[in-house]
Amino acid sequence: MRKPGRFPRRIMTITILTIAGFYVVFCAAVFFLQSRLIYFPGSAHEVTRDALSLPFEEVTLDSRAPSEKKPARIVAWFVPAAKDRGTVLLFHGNAGTIADRGEIIGILHDLGLNVFIVDYRGYGKSEGAPTEQGLYADAAAAWEYLTLKRGIPARRIIVMGKSLGGGVASQLAERRGPGALILQSTFTSTADMGARLYPFLPIRLLTRHRYETLKRMPKIQCPVLVAHSPQDEMVPYAFGRAIYDAALQPKRFLEMRGSHNEGFLEMGKQYPDGMDAFLKECFDMKAEG
Repeated sequence: MRKPGRFPRRIMTITILTIAGFYVVFCAAVFFLQSRLIYFPGSAHEVTRDALSLPFEEVTLDSRAPSEKKPARIVAWFVPAAKDRGTVLLFHGNAGTIADRGEIIGILHDLGLNVFIVDYRGYGKSEGAPTEQGLYADAAAAWEYLTLKRGIPARRIIVMGKSLGGGVASQLAERRGPGALILQSTFTSTADMGARLYPFLPIRLLTRHRYETLKRMPKIQCPVLVAHSPQDEMVPYAFGRAIYDAALQPKRFLEMRGSHNEGFLEMGKQYPDGMDAFLKECFDMKAEG
């Protein structure tokens, strides 16, 4: 005769083991399929000359990460400005392509800045698949193109990144020493973002693509502008403030208004005016000195 309570205990044990099994499988999926949760590249069909109303030169670069035997072919656009106040090396967010960035390119162009914008490996016409080290290699290839092939002095280059691109921009700024760094709607690290989105997972143990922007800030020696909106629905405003607090002087904070993707447009003239104030205070004088 079955003892009372034995069957319910067995059901409970099976239930616990089943839940634990699903949890382990889910953690493994997050670890091994992480790239699909971070990178959302647009297709090559989107990258056409009609996507940008300004004249530009399409450039191809060879980019090779340390672990790669063969370089990936990376596509970028160089958009010249008549005033040539400096050159912005622009790194976009985790979705789409360079063809989606016409508005920000136009604003920077109107400020008298050349713009060099790169499609990461696996994005648009660029070859390969995105990884953290791969994106850093793409950034290094873009820097070498500007400084070596175009002969632009480092002090005349502004490295700028939006969202995920801020992680790429901060790594390049730490290693290369540009004239200035602009971080817009950028997260402190991928692990911090993951912990916010998946508080029930050991994200800091599972994260392979880290983008440690916050940790890099005290090592970056150039002027820094951090732009972030309190209404950002994707990257918390507190992340932008933390990045700003960790940056060395000289630095400025541009408080944006509106959503993660459209905030800089919702601000109207306040956005380019804030950029211009930073350039006049921290970049132009440094570049001319």
